[in-house]
Amino acid sequence: MIRQVEIENFKSHKHTKLDFSNLTVLCGTNSSGKSSVIQALLLLRESYFNKSQFEYLDLKSNPVNVGTAKDALYQFSETDKIKFKIITHNQEMNFGFEIKDLTKTLISKSNHILNSDMLNEESLFDRNCQFISAARFGPQDTYEKDDVVVDIYNQISVIRGRAEHFIHFLQKYKDQNVINGVCSSLSNETDLFSQVIAWEREISLGVNIVVKDNGVLGYELKYQYNTPSGKTDEFNAANVGFGLSYVMPVLVAILSAPKDAILFIENPEAHLHPKGQAKLAELIALAAQAGIQIIIETHSDHIFNGVRKAIFQKKIEKEKVKVHFFELNDSSASVSTEIQFSNNGRILNYKEGLFDQFDNDLDELLGL
Repeated sequence: MIRQVEIENFKSHKHTKLDFSNLTVLCGTNSSGKSSVIQALLLLRESYFNKSQFEYLDLKSNPVNVGTAKDALYQFSETDKIKFKIITHNQEMNFGFEIKDLTKTLISKSNHILNSDMLNEESLFDRNCQFISAARFGPQDTYEKDDVVVDIYNQISVIRGRAEHFIHFLQKYKDQNVINGVCSSLSNETDLFSQVIAWEREISLGVNIVVKDNGVLGYELKYQYNTPSGKTDEFNAANVGFGLSYVMPVLVAILSAPKDAILFIENPEAHLHPKGQAKLAELIALAAQAGIQIIIETHSDHIFNGVRKAIFQKKIEKEKVKVHFFELNDSSASVSTEIQFSNNGRILNYKEGLFDQFDNDLDELLGL
């Protein structure tokens, strides 16, 4: 499990140090550096899987496309070096990269300090790590089939977190049991497929998922609804609420994850009704409490307040939640504040702009 991340001279991060826990929430204004934290970790992961021994960072990798070295280097940096430090429960890893040509899409190693023999024990570098981005696919006519990606590498996404293989992944592991503490009470079954349906029903009552294998052509995703007299006809995913298909990769990633897996999820709340967002926050909290490490970027007050409610309801321990609020200073550098909570989920160090727009708008409406 990642305990701490330190970033120096990468994009908007002049020098940022963040404590991580089971659930780490990155929030704040647009373009303040939230996604860059995830990108830094994914670039290192991709370098590991390229078997380069971290000799370089590929800035146009499959999961992340930063661009050129100029795009990667903090604009007002006084050096040509980018540094990352990751502290886990196993070790401290220091990565240093030196920029020699701002037009290149590769950054070369300058100096690293880490225990290479223990890398296969790090969750960031194992096959249970998943990335679901804000650019994930919505409803598709067909979903890709790729046995190498799913059977060998155990991945939901390859290209920029689009979750293009999540239906194949769901079919492959549909009978796998979901870990204790994460199952929805809407189903007595604990297998992955049943629990994905159950959590979809937390969002849209009575929904059923139908997956059809069309061989080399891929998979079709359809939906039915329960009625008093049986079930409706099957509907194409594009003809059902967009949010159901958009959230499903998030559900699959969380419910399939074993203990100690690490998940990166951008905007899990996208296209969901507030009630659905609140239920998703509950699932995220339960999974983190059960031992899955989840790092999310969110703009949703319903996700934020759902996590606070989970603390209040003792569904997750306060110590297992880290929330970082990001802003930009006058030098266009990311500045983060760790938000502190009481045992009942109350905010102890409020920051202006921290999910307060509803209250601000209400005050104006009331003439306060």
